[in-house]
Amino acid sequence: MKPLGIDGAWLHTPVVHHDTRGAFAEALRADLLPRAFELAQVNCSVSRRGVLRGLHFADVPPGQAKYVMCVSGAILDVVVDLRASSPTFGRWEAAVLDDEERTATLIAEGLGHGFITLSDRATVVYLCTAPYTPAREHGVHPLDPDLGIAWPAELEPVLSEKDAAAPSLKEALDAGLLPSYERCREFYKGAMA
Repeated sequence: MKPLGIDGAWLHTPVVHHDTRGAFAEALRADLLPRAFELAQVNCSVSRRGVLRGLHFADVPPGQAKYVMCVSGAILDVVVDLRASSPTFGRWEAAVLDDEERTATLIAEGLGHGFITLSDRATVVYLCTAPYTPAREHGVHPLDPDLGIAWPAELEPVLSEKDAAAPSLKEALDAGLLPSYERCREFYKGAMA
């Protein structure tokens, strides 16, 4: 696990073993995770080229940490620090996840997550620490110019109605929707105990 520039976000690049039969990789090993990860739900999405999903986050507590893998195709995976008063508030990090390198991201509670499909079709699997609960799920508009996420210019983003109607980062902050950095850090301490 390699930490990204946002506290609570990591990148995992497994060793992929190739032979005449194909390839094998350990997609996830609990003993290599930087903190406890209690699996509560597994999600799978299939998207066509240009589909942009996110930026999603959940109330903390309980939040929803995610381990995200692209098992077919390729995506640009993005993590955004949405924790109010965090030293890296509003900062984003991106990584290409694909079915060749088998890289995955681990995203702590309180961080925003989204991706855009780079290949003609991509299948993404998310391991989550809490079940989806609509009342606790929120979003920030992924094309908010104040975030300045460098989505690929050659792609015309395709958003769901919900994601297209999401508030900007400033609107979400002013409305009190964003998790606080202090509350997230306290939650992380409890999750590691």
